[in-house]
Amino acid sequence: MAHRFPPLPGAGCRRPVRAAGTLTTLALVLALAGCASVPPPDASMNQAQAQIQSAREAGAADYDPVDFGFAQDKFQQAQAAMSNRKYADAANLAEESMADASLARTKALLGAARAQIQQKVQANGALRAQNEEARAENAQHEAQQRAQLAQQQAAAAAPAEGGSAAAPAQPASVAPALPAQAPIQQDMPAPSSSVLSAPQDGGFQTVPDNRGTPASGASTQGGQP
Repeated sequence: MAHRFPPLPGAGCRRPVRAAGTLTTLALVLALAGCASVPPPDASMNQAQAQIQSAREAGAADYDPVDFGFAQDKFQQAQAAMSNRKYADAANLAEESMADASLARTKALLGAARAQIQQKVQANGALRAQNEEARAENAQHEAQQRAQLAQQQAAAAAPAEGGSAAAPAQPASVAPALPAQAPIQQDMPAPSSSVLSAPQDGGFQTVPDNRGTPASGASTQGGQP
């Protein structure tokens, strides 16, 4: 004949206590194992910091301040996770910070390149404007010179045309006309012998010789020489 003994008081509560202790121990072991399996992400933190510095030098704070701010904030969160020994979170935040910093650096380089291109375009436009102005000034100066030359040619041709209409031009070889002079008086011819022999009223008179010498028989009487 078999006997059944009733269970002792408190015997049924010992098993759950042991199970709870086993689970707690297992959790602690897993936690320690997890912490031991994830090393501190020192390399990722250094790379993220270097990428942030490179983006800053490229001018990301001016050309892309949004992404650059994200990179800085996530790097600070990664540093806080490192202080709390949350190495997995720190590694993830460092990777995100590095990506944001790289994006900010790329946008900064593009912005700087666009700014340089814009400056060159403006400089080329200024040079073109100066060239156009210089061409306009040269054309205006050339037009003024042509107008002056035309005026000079017209002024030189006007007197020549007026002189040809008034009187025909004389050839250069013809000597100029001498001024008018009084007519030259010629010596009167000597009277003939018949005129000299003709008596006049009052008798004969002595006629002077044109040569200034007294004639033979300057004084005659009775009409005889």
